[in-house]
Amino acid sequence: MQNLQGKVAAITGGGSGLGREFALCCAARGMKLVLGDVDEAGMQETLRLVEAAHPGTPAATMRLDVSKLEQVQAFADLCKSEFGAAHLIFNNAGVSVGGPAWENTVADWEWVMGVNLYGVVWGVKVFTPMLIEQGEGHIINTASAAGWLNGPSMAIYNVTKHSVVALSETLALDLRDVGANVGVTCLCPAFFPTGISDSQRNRPADKADTIAPSEIMLKRAEMTKAAVQKGKIQAKDIAEQTLKAVEDNQFYVFPHRKIKQLIGLRAQAADAETTVFDSLNP
Repeated sequence: MQNLQGKVAAITGGGSGLGREFALCCAARGMKLVLGDVDEAGMQETLRLVEAAHPGTPAATMRLDVSKLEQVQAFADLCKSEFGAAHLIFNNAGVSVGGPAWENTVADWEWVMGVNLYGVVWGVKVFTPMLIEQGEGHIINTASAAGWLNGPSMAIYNVTKHSVVALSETLALDLRDVGANVGVTCLCPAFFPTGISDSQRNRPADKADTIAPSEIMLKRAEMTKAAVQKGKIQAKDIAEQTLKAVEDNQFYVFPHRKIKQLIGLRAQAADAETTVFDSLNP
């Protein structure tokens, strides 16, 4: 979609991080905003920043747990009732929990899978028919470099992000099959400054059961947090790059160019068939 003026952007995870930057980039293009997040205070801060940068931007918010299909449907209904449509769908909400794969609890799996995977699945299920019916639209799924490269102590996160890549690719092929004028973009950033390392702050009480952190888990968590904080590419730059990809109908977005090199090395490891590929020590 090249002309975004007056169109409607539906953004999950709109209360912080990349979701907030998506909102600012969309507002800069004259779009209307519908934000969803469990962090209501964060969404109000996003609206404050949007209003300061782009006064008069029409916007609506909803407290949204993307793991619940009925809430994602209500989010889509809000887009229709407030603005009559939705055009750019940012399936962006994400959380993370660490630990060795065999130690993660059922609650760990249910929480992260619910947000990172089912949140995208439900966004696709609910919004795609709307976009097909109105004859235009674009779906942006936030995956990750972890959708291609698997680091230790990140089993659940890696599984969800690989699934988002698979879903995005299949969705694009399915839309092509039916001749729909609906684009898809799969965003795959590596580490950049964001709040995902602190996503436990929004963990629901009924999914609170988790593992006691071991020494290696704490070490890995600190390494990940440091890598996130030291990321050289900022969230606002990733958001702008993503919006340009939408305008160009570009499918893959790899803001960190080194990731494609590592994917190539992973393919070589798969070809050799001898040992697991370690992206931290390629």
